[in-house]
Amino acid sequence: DGPVIQAAATRSLAKGTNFNVIIDMLKEVVPQLSCPIALFTYYNPILKRGTEKFMSTIRDTGVHGLVVPDVPLEETETLRTEAKKHGIELVLLTTPTTPPDRMKAIVDVAEGFVYLVSSVGVTGARASVSGSVQSLLQEIKEATTKPVAVGFGISKPEHVKQVAGWGADGVI
Repeated sequence: DGPVIQAAATRSLAKGTNFNVIIDMLKEVVPQLSCPIALFTYYNPILKRGTEKFMSTIRDTGVHGLVVPDVPLEETETLRTEAKKHGIELVLLTTPTTPPDRMKAIVDVAEGFVYLVSSVGVTGARASVSGSVQSLLQEIKEATTKPVAVGFGISKPEHVKQVAGWGADGVI
């Protein structure tokens, strides 16, 4: 993670945030929302609780999707199986350095939407969005009918307008 997410996580943990606090918050907030919610987490909290129990817990909050950025495609089978069993869509990520055949494999099994990482490296603000993202976005959109959302380094309103203008279905 980049400095912004690291600082936010540090502040949150210092104030007592933990998995159970997040689950309680989701149970309160999700029913009030009109849009689907995707939970972003790393694999360790899932492994700590057990995949089946984790999926059951987040399903009971009303969460629709799950993004687990540190799990490579080859290790997603158990996650995908349990997610599907609990009605959770497992969102997968592809990057500017993902080879075309691997990108196609990711797009084929991703659920909910495809998350296109717009830059190489850690998360965080960037001065601009690379023009190569536009062609990569078009390549992905030609390979799937699933929505494609672009994230990482999107830090200014101009970035959002630019990426949306390129045809992104969502901006993270």
